[in-house]
Amino acid sequence: MKPVIGEYHPLAQWAMSECPYSLSYLAHEWPDVDTWRSTARSKVLELLSYQPPETPLNPRVERKEERDGVVVELISYEQPFGPRTEGYLLYPAKRSGRLPGVVALHDHGGFKYYGKEKIVALDHEPEILRKFKKESYEGRSWANELAARGYVVFVPDLFLWGSRKMAVESFPDAFVHKMSKLEQDSDEYIKAYNGMAGQYETLIAKTLFLAGTTWPGIALYDDRRAIDYLVSRDEVDPERIGCGGLSGGGLRTILLSALDDRIKCAVCVGFMSTFREVVANKVTYHTWMMHIPHLPRYLDMPDLASLHAPLPFMCQYDEDDPLWTLEGQRQADEKLSAVYAKMGSADSYAGRFYPGPHKFDIAMQEDAFDWFDKWLAN
Repeated sequence: MKPVIGEYHPLAQWAMSECPYSLSYLAHEWPDVDTWRSTARSKVLELLSYQPPETPLNPRVERKEERDGVVVELISYEQPFGPRTEGYLLYPAKRSGRLPGVVALHDHGGFKYYGKEKIVALDHEPEILRKFKKESYEGRSWANELAARGYVVFVPDLFLWGSRKMAVESFPDAFVHKMSKLEQDSDEYIKAYNGMAGQYETLIAKTLFLAGTTWPGIALYDDRRAIDYLVSRDEVDPERIGCGGLSGGGLRTILLSALDDRIKCAVCVGFMSTFREVVANKVTYHTWMMHIPHLPRYLDMPDLASLHAPLPFMCQYDEDDPLWTLEGQRQADEKLSAVYAKMGSADSYAGRFYPGPHKFDIAMQEDAFDWFDKWLAN
């Protein structure tokens, strides 16, 4: 494979060789788990560099309906910057007492026109969305399935997706003119929007970094506000909260479970490797959304995920996933297993490998649901 940065690839190799992962739980004999976690979390939050002004949620229920025994509410709430976030709250129409809750995190997928809609069933889905669900989720709206199983599931839009996406008018005039000739919400309109949004990722990342903050810092903040809303609901047991998602949703799962104690159980799907393998072989395929400046000096990707330990964490790996090398996935799995074993909680980590490409298919979903049942429902 040709190195992405050509003859300067040795520079990247040298930089990675200088990464000691000094805050890894495996790097030292820490006094105790809490001391290690507090030290490492403080550094990660410093690197994420996002502490916006305090802003009340001011939530509203915009719409409510029942579908196949599941109540679906469209929720909105305020953010410090940009439009209100929308999210779908789903729960069984027939229930008794408080239920476990799960923050269901949508993917990146190069598909920013929709966010929450990618994992929630809609009455009238455009063909481009149906195709995306088929390829990524075997056609299943897994948030509905999990809610029917006895959970309160909250699916929020993330910064730059769905209700939080950039308005078409924000893009260059030539693009705005092009979009004015297309039917809004048509497959052609959505495809064109996704293409332009993808091109804008680098500009957004450069702007945020130069301004002194980070994209993953904003993503973490957005998802923590989703927990704020979920635990405010009377239907939810705040002591039984989980999270999970595919791809970009897997990245969000890593950050959220690592840095928010309210998450008691997590399922990360299709987003795990070592930074060395990504830098050497796969950086081309990844979003700016994953870049936390200088993090590899302190933690590798599995080290970041292990900040959730010893609480339950499942990682699902696709063996033929083009986003990662299989070697990188196996190295990450071994490291996570070693951390949990060192803490005396080997049974609280599950690394599962599945045949096929990047996906969260029905078999994987069922394994994830069983994991939530084991640790949250019972």
